Amino acid sequence: MERNYSSSENGRDGRVVCVTSGGTTVPLEQRCIRYIDNFSSGHRGATSTEYFLKAGYAVVFLYRRGTYQPYCRSLPEDPLLECFEVTSESNITVHPSHAKAVKEAVSEHRAAVIQGTLLKLPFTTIFEYLQILQLIALSMKSYGPRAVFYLAAAVSDFYVPWESMAVHKIQSSSGPMDMRLAQVPKMLSVLRKVWAPMAFYISFKLETDTKILLEKADMALKKYNMHMVIANELLTRKDEVIAVLKSGRITVRRDKTQATTDVEDPLVKLIVDRHSAYISSES
Repeated sequence: MERNYSSSENGRDGRVVCVTSGGTTVPLEQRCIRYIDNFSSGHRGATSTEYFLKAGYAVVFLYRRGTYQPYCRSLPEDPLLECFEVTSESNITVHPSHAKAVKEAVSEHRAAVIQGTLLKLPFTTIFEYLQILQLIALSMKSYGPRAVFYLAAAVSDFYVPWESMAVHKIQSSSGPMDMRLAQVPKMLSVLRKVWAPMAFYISFKLETDTKILLEKADMALKKYNMHMVIANELLTRKDEVIAVLKSGRITVRRDKTQATTDVEDPLVKLIVDRHSAYISSES
């Protein structure tokens, strides 16, 4: 991580953002066969990572294994092998129909990695997620107000404590199973107050009812002292979001006149602007 941070000094004032992406799993056994999953494709986090890199930030991308990756969303949804073909000399080349997308994805991803501005760290379980997030936060603490946490991951609300788990696979022959889940400790308070107290924080809320959504976003803003809460309504989340701040609410929309635009583009621009103001206020 230090390599990434050092390289980022040549970017926008040495700013670093931790983007969390994808859903966490809750193992039901210590030698896990079954688990409860919080589904998230990771599209928001992966797309936002691209725009943060474009804005000059170094990015620590904490992602769920198997979810969307930065620069890969433009690749065809067909199986990867269909992107390539074998020539008569037994060389492998990219199929012409996919050449442009593959070239752009590989070039942009490799440039970010070589420049030291993109560090990717995978997780699967809720335990991995919280432990890695703590390590990232403690590493970013010294960056003070230049650090940003963009918490787009879908984190489990409940889990099975390790000491309560079955060691081996739970047997269905035993009949119906009753299981008591414990509530996952709210890490936002610890993250905000202890691990990296000077960082700029953005969290997310997703609901199907707009009224409930905004109420919960307002509550999260106050309870956890977030700098911004992004309110997502399920059906419209890809076209618009509402940024809830202490100063009010801002609706962010993608440019629908352009087929390839993302709502994350204006959203990240808004965050960069607010982050700049925050840095100035803390100087």
